Amino acid sequence: MRWTSEQRAFAIEAYFSNNHSYVAVQRAFRTHFGIKPRGPVPDRKSIVLWVGNFRTTRSVVKKSSGRQRTVTTPEKVKAVRQSIFRSPTRSTRKHAVALDISNRSMRRILHEHLHFYPYKMVVVQEFSPRDFQNRIMACETLLETLPPDALVFFSDEAYFHLSGYVNMQNMPYWSGNNPRELHERPLHSDKVTVWCALPRVGVIGPYFFEEDSHAVTVNSQQYVGMIKNFFEAALEEMHLGNVWFQQDGATAHIARAWGYLKAEVFKHRPTNLLPLKNVIWQEVAQIPVHMLERAEGNFRKRLHQCIENSGHHLQDILFKTI
Repeated sequence: MRWTSEQRAFAIEAYFSNNHSYVAVQRAFRTHFGIKPRGPVPDRKSIVLWVGNFRTTRSVVKKSSGRQRTVTTPEKVKAVRQSIFRSPTRSTRKHAVALDISNRSMRRILHEHLHFYPYKMVVVQEFSPRDFQNRIMACETLLETLPPDALVFFSDEAYFHLSGYVNMQNMPYWSGNNPRELHERPLHSDKVTVWCALPRVGVIGPYFFEEDSHAVTVNSQQYVGMIKNFFEAALEEMHLGNVWFQQDGATAHIARAWGYLKAEVFKHRPTNLLPLKNVIWQEVAQIPVHMLERAEGNFRKRLHQCIENSGHHLQDILFKTI
């Protein structure tokens, strides 16, 4: 209920005139303003607040809450720019406190006036000076020995957990009160261990590493058995010519394909392992060929980029522009 300054002033006066009785204030308020028996009158909490504000400010005007909206001036924009340049990793809240402006004004200046946006730091493996030369030599060797028409197989394994994953940012719960909603998940979710090889002509796989229908951690014996009994047999059926096979140590080549595959698989929300495996078979068969062609093309392109960059990290790959 919104009360006018006149109504607040009357309630305060009635409070002091009726020996600090809140019931007497409400009765006088109802009579003075002609309010019906069941009509709204100020409650005890409101009267306490008005009286407290009056004792502090000697005013019946509603006390403003929070910081007043500040006017953006060229001087403030300049101050924000200088503050950000001095400490670019400092939080906007701390910048706002240091500059004595509201956090809202701080963000408005950053976005609307300076066109600054928050960027996340990328964590990469630290290289030693010797690593740079080794990377260059490896790239040069591959480019010299890898024929243009060679069929390159990128391979790796990944885990598909039956529970999938939960993105809490995409799970809001709208309510007047906190429902204290819990999302329970098993400590050790059922999973399958999947291996695939991805050349530009199509996918070999999936192959499931398991014993007695249960997923297992891949060891050397199981891996060699898969190569001999599954992968080599698939190659013979395909009647391929010049083949190059990459195994492990270069997951970046197919990380995007795995991410794409997991996103597609969990759209089906499988409830046990058999449907999960069936969905993986289904989605692997539907991986677009253009995605595989692009993966191999990017591999050759990045070999050249690594050499041109003296073996250092490829920042245009790590920091992609939209």
